Amino acid sequence: MEKFLENKLYADVEGTCSGAYGYIIAVLSIVDIGQGNVLSGTGQAEFITVYRAIVFKPFKGEVVDGIVGEVNKMGFFVEVGPLNVFVSNHLIDPEMKFDPNSNPPSYASQDQIIERDTHVRLKIVGTRVDATEIAQSRKIILAL
Repeated sequence: MEKFLENKLYADVEGTCSGAYGYIIAVLSIVDIGQGNVLSGTGQAEFITVYRAIVFKPFKGEVVDGIVGEVNKMGFFVEVGPLNVFVSNHLIDPEMKFDPNSNPPSYASQDQIIERDTHVRLKIVGTRVDATEIAQSRKIILAL
């Protein structure tokens, strides 16, 4: 029974997002599996489980690294671990201009270019949390 509960915890929790704790990357260990309570009317059992996990919950002012996914005239999307972040063109250095004719589309200045698969460093300028995901507003700091 204990092994079943461990496997169920790993399957149900890893890779999910909790508004309170952020993205649960991996469960490290199970501290305690409580005594099961049978739920009336269904016959199902509920076990309160305490576990340790690696989580990713970005916060305002944090600087993170990511990889550019899609670029368009409104800004670009960056993958930061499990998080997909949109960087608005209003938060990009005014020196960088969008070039719709380049292939692939990009933002470019005299000394750097941001296009798909470019490594960038971002600073979080705001967050919005809902029950199942975390949305971020980011400001571009520099392309790596």
